Amino acid sequence: MPVKRNLFILMAGLVLYALLSNLAFAHGMSEEEKQAIIDGGNLQYMWLGATHMLSGYDHLAFVFGIIFFLSTFRDIAKYVTAFTLGHSVTLIYATFNAIQLNYFLIDAVIALSVCYIAFANIDGFRKYLGITPPNMMLMIVGLGLIHGFGLSTRLQELPLSEDGLLLNIISFNVGIELGQISALFLMLLLIAAWRKTHGFKAFSLIANYALIAMGVYLFFMQMHGYEHATNEELAAAKATPAQTAALVDGLQNGESTEWKDSIEISIPARGDKEYKLFLTKGARFEYSWQTDGEPLFFDFHGEPAGDTTGYFESFGKGTESRSSGSLTSSFEGTHGWYWKNNTLSPVNITLKVSGDYRLIDKDKIIEKPPAKPKTTHESIGSL
Repeated sequence: MPVKRNLFILMAGLVLYALLSNLAFAHGMSEEEKQAIIDGGNLQYMWLGATHMLSGYDHLAFVFGIIFFLSTFRDIAKYVTAFTLGHSVTLIYATFNAIQLNYFLIDAVIALSVCYIAFANIDGFRKYLGITPPNMMLMIVGLGLIHGFGLSTRLQELPLSEDGLLLNIISFNVGIELGQISALFLMLLLIAAWRKTHGFKAFSLIANYALIAMGVYLFFMQMHGYEHATNEELAAAKATPAQTAALVDGLQNGESTEWKDSIEISIPARGDKEYKLFLTKGARFEYSWQTDGEPLFFDFHGEPAGDTTGYFESFGKGTESRSSGSLTSSFEGTHGWYWKNNTLSPVNITLKVSGDYRLIDKDKIIEKPPAKPKTTHESIGSL
């Protein structure tokens, strides 16, 4: 009875953690972590890598599945090293070369990798499919490559600098491995304790079926997030001026505008910047900006004066090399753009504006991304 009761408590805890945790979209980075990694050095990268892995329970669930039936140090070291090599290669290579994938989709595949390793643990290939399972070592290396893309996609949400970039990425990866080793130690203690009990066989089946259930749950969560984000982009693209709190109009091609100010802005490689104007309620201004070639992600938004909650209203976002239009403000406050450059070279922007506004400071171009509501799960690198 005690064994069954402990098993029930363990599995109930895992299910509640998966369902109720605010980390349902695994290993998201908070705004505090983002600012810390921007301001900090290599030790900060290492620390964030460790905490990032310890909060990324899709990765941890996969590692848990790998070691579940391994009992010797040699086997544990062999398979964990294979996974480490796999995700380290793609983490370093993809980040260094600015290769990005949609994070919802890559996390959905990672969720399926958790299902795969647990299915292999219950000998599902022979038992249910009647086939010989693929070589486990090769599969772990291959799935590790996929996990590395997930880690890289998250890391590239940050404005990375070209100065010491490789060393920063390696430091982050070292932190990932330290976090993985810490979690691995606790996992091995748990499994070793259960292996000595008479209920280990039942525990192993329940645990691996729970991993499959968790993987399926995470897969549908990520696909729901992908669909939700895609629908939001389509809705934003189709939105009319009446559907926004502030009126935003596109300027017709060829329309002549006498510009009041022209501002030159340089976005460093892998960097980001903001530029803001101050508008009173009901004020209107026209704008036009254009890069010198490469398209940039942008978020055209406004922030009410005196607000201390971090609230902002987005009027439009996308990835373009130019944009023009006009806006009539529905509130007093700052209005402007956030740009993110994911390329390996600097990109220059020429911004032209005219209308009823006040330049906050021509030389004050903010290099910190705007605060995002905690309830969203959007990545500027994925649009």
